[in-house]
Amino acid sequence: MKSNKDEFNEIIHEIIEHPEFQRRKTFKHHGEESVYDHSLQVSYLAYRMAKKLHLDAKSAAIGGLLHDFYTTPWMSAEKAKRFRDMHGFVHAKQAYQNALKVFPQYMTPKIKDIITKHMFPLNINPPRYRESWIVTLADKLASGKVFLKPKDLPMYIGIKKRKK
Repeated sequence: MKSNKDEFNEIIHEIIEHPEFQRRKTFKHHGEESVYDHSLQVSYLAYRMAKKLHLDAKSAAIGGLLHDFYTTPWMSAEKAKRFRDMHGFVHAKQAYQNALKVFPQYMTPKIKDIITKHMFPLNINPPRYRESWIVTLADKLASGKVFLKPKDLPMYIGIKKRKK
């Protein structure tokens, strides 16, 4: 019988070895953490929660891994002119579009929902699947340290530029 860690690694190995996913090691997420590390953390946490609840752990792992698969490091991107075009509101859709181009073989309706709705309530429409809610929660738990500095929250959701 495989361990959870072995099963998880079997699910994600093809994605994390892909050069486009490897580029996320150079994208900063919150503070010093990379998008790569953050995505792995969210993915494994979501996988474990889904397994515990007897849900679709494979979709939770893949959706968690690709939830922040946007193309440009957001903290270096030009500030959006319109409020609704700022990173916190649009990156989930961008992540899905990029994942669809690079990993079309994994894009099911459930994984699309996981990726595009992980920023609820910023994306307005609530997640449809329980696995989507799990990834949304795992992302918030993994990103929890941003709530320790409430005045920096607007920067982290992409409505204010990072301090120099």
